[in-house]
Amino acid sequence: MKVSIVIPAYNAEKTIGQAVGAALSQGCPDCEVIVVDDGSTDGTQDAVKRYPFAKYVRQDNAGPASARNAGWRASVGEVIMFTDSDCVPQPGWARALAAGFTEDTVGAVTGSYDIANPDDLLPMLIHEEIKDRHAGYKDTVKFFGSYNVALRRSVLEETGGFDETYRRASGEDNDLSYRVTKRGYKIAFAAGSLVSHYHTSRLWKYLKEQYTHGYWRMKLYKAHPDMAGGDDYTRIKDVVEPPLALTSLGSVLLLPFTPLLLAAAVLLLALIQVPAAVRIAARRRDASGLLLAPVTFFRGYARGMGMLAGAVRFFIIEGSR
Repeated sequence: MKVSIVIPAYNAEKTIGQAVGAALSQGCPDCEVIVVDDGSTDGTQDAVKRYPFAKYVRQDNAGPASARNAGWRASVGEVIMFTDSDCVPQPGWARALAAGFTEDTVGAVTGSYDIANPDDLLPMLIHEEIKDRHAGYKDTVKFFGSYNVALRRSVLEETGGFDETYRRASGEDNDLSYRVTKRGYKIAFAAGSLVSHYHTSRLWKYLKEQYTHGYWRMKLYKAHPDMAGGDDYTRIKDVVEPPLALTSLGSVLLLPFTPLLLAAAVLLLALIQVPAAVRIAARRRDASGLLLAPVTFFRGYARGMGMLAGAVRFFIIEGSR
């Protein structure tokens, strides 16, 4: 089986070398590594050029969906594996993904995260929450993350690959996942296929990323309204958090001041953060896990405001055209 590993990169000079080195070290007998530089303005190209066995492709900045498409279209693999420039594939990653194609109906195989910066508090909390979610995955799932997935080339050709109108890294992998499953293919979950990810260590940057996720999620839900209730990764709390956050803000900013409504929305939003934080603290035997609760509390506001802005753009402004 010919395998191509595609890594999109934008201003990734600090981490791209590790990603490429780890991809080249997978030991695939018939494997190529392709880095698509999405118009970087830093030293990304120089960092990649230190690995002469990796193929380097450069394009004008068009977003990660476009870069991934450019990568697989420039590849020769029967199976295309994707990871990100801030991820470090662990030994055996590629073999575990390839082993997931057990039947013709499996169109994609996805893996999970490990953490590249475990000593920082915020990355640890983010990672532990992801582990908590992935623990509930079964052998097949409804969506994959582009940081760790393999797709058959034929499936990418059939679906057209990633939707390049997603200009930011948010929602384009969900969108392709849903289109793959709606064509009758299965997405297998390979728990042993891991990439170590550099999670952001700054809270404000994390909340800005979550605002972006909320914003582009409205485009996703416009295209796939049947998935607005969530998938394997999304839980009920993720669905109710943005409305609760916006309700609490609206009770102050948009409506006559209603203390009871404000208090109820804030209290409920706070309470639903507790179970995951308690599970993580108990699993780690470390009270610092409880700090996940305030992080996800404020994340609810960031996502909610992003979703509100996204709804205005994708449902109202673009919907009226």
